[in-house]
Amino acid sequence: MSNDTISSTITSIRNANIRKKTTVQIPATNITRDIGRILPQEGFIRNLREHREDTKYFSDPTLKYQGRKRKPYITALKRISKPGLRMYSNHQEIPRVLGGMGIVILPTSHGLVTDREARQKQIGGEILCYVW
Repeated sequence: MSNDTISSTITSIRNANIRKKTTVQIPATNITRDIGRILPQEGFIRNLREHREDTKYFSDPTLKYQGRKRKPYITALKRISKPGLRMYSNHQEIPRVLGGMGIVILPTSHGLVTDREARQKQIGGEILCYVW
């Protein structure tokens, strides 16, 4: 596990999605809880459960698949802003992922929001990741 919990979380979800796992265990932090709150709202995962092992807390997102071939709802997760290079945007320049089919997750002064909420509230922030 690296020091970048967001990248670790995104990579864990991406890898579980490729392997067609039902759930994945990620360390629970405030930012991963917020990401886990956004993904079910947008329909990318079913739900998010939290549990405790000894003194550590973990989040268990349940991934969604469709059809007999179990095609994943999350096609790709891409980390944009990294610890070595932060990417910021105002509300007018927030990119649209696949013409609005995907989402951009942004930490703002109003908490972690999607690109649609940020444009509606007219707030910018750091472009954390793309999900489509």
